[in-house]
Amino acid sequence: MTAKNRIAGPDPDTHIPRFKMPPNACDAHCHIFGPASVFPFAPNASYLPPDAPFEALQVLHAKLGISRAVIVHASCHGPDMRVTLDAIARSNGRYRGTAIIDESYTDQDFERMHAGGIRGVRFNFVQHLGGRPDMDFFQRTVQRLKAFGWHLVLHLDATDIVEFEDMFRKIPVPIVIDHMGRVRAADGLDQQPFRVLMDFMRNDNVWVKVCGPERVSSMGPPFTDAVPFARALIQAAPDRILWGTDWPHPNVGKHMPNDGDLVDMIPLIAPDAATQQKILVDNPARLYGF
Repeated sequence: MTAKNRIAGPDPDTHIPRFKMPPNACDAHCHIFGPASVFPFAPNASYLPPDAPFEALQVLHAKLGISRAVIVHASCHGPDMRVTLDAIARSNGRYRGTAIIDESYTDQDFERMHAGGIRGVRFNFVQHLGGRPDMDFFQRTVQRLKAFGWHLVLHLDATDIVEFEDMFRKIPVPIVIDHMGRVRAADGLDQQPFRVLMDFMRNDNVWVKVCGPERVSSMGPPFTDAVPFARALIQAAPDRILWGTDWPHPNVGKHMPNDGDLVDMIPLIAPDAATQQKILVDNPARLYGF
C-alpha cells in the first residue's frame, strides 16, 4: 500500500447538532475500519483509511442522538466480514449490516451472516474503487439473495444508472442505491441520470439513501446544492428513503463534512416530523428488521 492510497480520517470535532433525532433513529449508512491490528485491511484495497473502530462510532452516535445503525461493509476490508459481524454482535441488537462477498461464499456462509445480522450484499460500480464487478458473479449473487430475503446495495457512478437501467429494472430483489446515485448537483435536476433515478422510484422495489450530500454537491460546504435532489427523492417515495452519515467519509475529495452539520441538514430535506420519522426510524426498521 503506497502513501497515495492513504485517505484522511473524519473531522474529529463533531458539532452537537441543533436538530434532535427521534427515538430509535438509525444511521443507515456508516462504516467501521479496523482497528487494522485486529481486522486487517485487504491486501488489494484501493485505499487505506485510518482506524475508525466500533468505539469511535459509539461516541459519534451518542453525540448525534442516534441509537441504531447499518454497518456498510467497506471495500477496504474486502470480503473478510469479521469487522462488521463483530460490531453487530457487540451492538446488542442495535446494528445490522451489509456484506461484500466473493466466489468463495457458500450457502452456509450466507446463513452464518444472516444469523449475524447481515441483510444485504453491496456491489461497487464506482471507478475509483475498481469499477464494475464481474457481471456473471453479480447476477448469480442476485439470485442467491432471494432465498434469504436480502436486498442488493448499489454504489454507483451517476452514468451507471443510465448504462445499466434495463438490467437494474429486472432485478428481482429490493435495490438500495447509495448516495442519491452520486449525481452531480451542477448538472441540475433535469440531468439524465437523475431523471432515470426518479423514474426508478416509481418501483416499489427501489430504495435510495439521501446521504452523501458532500459527494453530490458541486459547491462545497454547506452542501446545500444537494438539498433539492434529496427533497425530490423524498417526495417521490417517502416510504423507501434511508438516511445515513457515511462516517468516517472515505474518499470524499476536497471537503470533509462535519457529522453534526450533516444531521442539521435533515430538516432542510425533510421539514416535517412525520417524514423525518419515516426516514430515520420507520423505513430502516422495516428494511432491516429492527
